[in-house]
Amino acid sequence: MGLNHISKLLCLCVAIGASAGYAQPLSIGRVDGPPIAILDQERLFTESEFGLRLQRELEQASNALAAENRELEAALLAEEQELTDLRATMDPAAFQEVAAEFDQRVEEIRSAQEARLRDINAVADEAQLVFLQLTTPVLEQVLIDRGAAAVLDSRAVIYAIEGTDITEAALDRINTVLGDGGDIPIFDRLTTSAP
Repeated sequence: MGLNHISKLLCLCVAIGASAGYAQPLSIGRVDGPPIAILDQERLFTESEFGLRLQRELEQASNALAAENRELEAALLAEEQELTDLRATMDPAAFQEVAAEFDQRVEEIRSAQEARLRDINAVADEAQLVFLQLTTPVLEQVLIDRGAAAVLDSRAVIYAIEGTDITEAALDRINTVLGDGGDIPIFDRLTTSAP
């Protein structure tokens, strides 16, 4: 085996060893109190007692609106069928007037129901803002306790060392401080405070 073959073999071994080193996950270890903490904001809202309760309340409001829409649709379809049946026995001009009134009422009902759906969606957006306002002091205290000066949203982080994610600690503290939001339904509080 010549020197050329040995050097090629040596290069191959180094290349294999280097690629095996890159295949291993990079681990720096655990750091207590990093200056920057990571937080999963979505999880904070969707898994906290407050967030879970609000999601249930919004789902109930949406389901109630959907049930009402189905009832209205059934009633309007029955009324439309009655008008269709009456058409043969009515004066065409009189029928046109009744049909136009029916169409106008259908449009008014549709607009009202669409407005209610927009209101539910607006309350959902407002609820997230209220949640953020209520949790800000709690999160600030978690940061102080951890010795962190800043927090990043977990969706913006590519890699982090163990101990930088404060989501679990924040969830525990928020559940302790806010709980599920109290006796009055959150949805009702937000809809009654709206202008």
